[in-house]
Amino acid sequence: MTAATAEQAAAPDMDMEMDSSNTNLPDNTIDPTTLTSRIIQSKSIQKEDANNNEDDIEMDTNNTVEQPTFQKLSAQHSRPTNSKSEYRRIRCPAHRYTPLRENWEQLLTPLVEYLKLQVRFNTRTRSVEIKTSRHTIDTSSLQKGADFIGAFMLGFEPQDAVALLRLDDLFIESFQVTDVKILRGDHLSRAIGRVAGQDGKTRFAIENATRTRIVIADSRIHLLGSYGNIRLARNAICDLILGAPPGKVYNNMRNVAKRNERY
Repeated sequence: MTAATAEQAAAPDMDMEMDSSNTNLPDNTIDPTTLTSRIIQSKSIQKEDANNNEDDIEMDTNNTVEQPTFQKLSAQHSRPTNSKSEYRRIRCPAHRYTPLRENWEQLLTPLVEYLKLQVRFNTRTRSVEIKTSRHTIDTSSLQKGADFIGAFMLGFEPQDAVALLRLDDLFIESFQVTDVKILRGDHLSRAIGRVAGQDGKTRFAIENATRTRIVIADSRIHLLGSYGNIRLARNAICDLILGAPPGKVYNNMRNVAKRNERY
């Protein structure tokens, strides 16, 4: 046998050995050619993603538009030119007709000069009518003016009621003595007398300690002040109506006054 025939005879044996070696490979192994193709494919995908991101960034930069800036409008310019004038009507009780006539100038000045409102007194309906005009600047001026006149109708002095126009955290609260405790006849009169005090001393003490204004109109009590101060004054008045000794209420008011001076 020659060498050539020997090599040809050995070649099939080598092929069989390679096939057997390939069959013995585990299932989780990857062919090197497949691995290289996957690496090339992942690189191409990454390159395409990078190009797409650059295109998106360029489009965003080209599409960016500067936001417009507008000047601030006042309440007078924001209101439509064809809007109707608004008005309020505040009824005048019979017992406040004379004080209204005497203090008319003091009530008219802040409404006309500062709030730019039109005011008149309707003698037929006995009510104060307030109306907006083209000179009215603030849209809330009408409601402030109505609250100011309403506070005066409840019995507050013009100097105290004008604080509603200057401060935003002032309120008016009203309640009756019978809401705290059902009293009739002399018992009701004595409760009102305890709240007022001799010559109004108790009422003045509560006003000065709590920084509020109190009006006692028959069996109805009106309070003007901030929310926290009204709560303190209301608690003191309720204690007097329920029969608490005035000395105890004075002591509580003294502590409240000290606490207010401290802060």
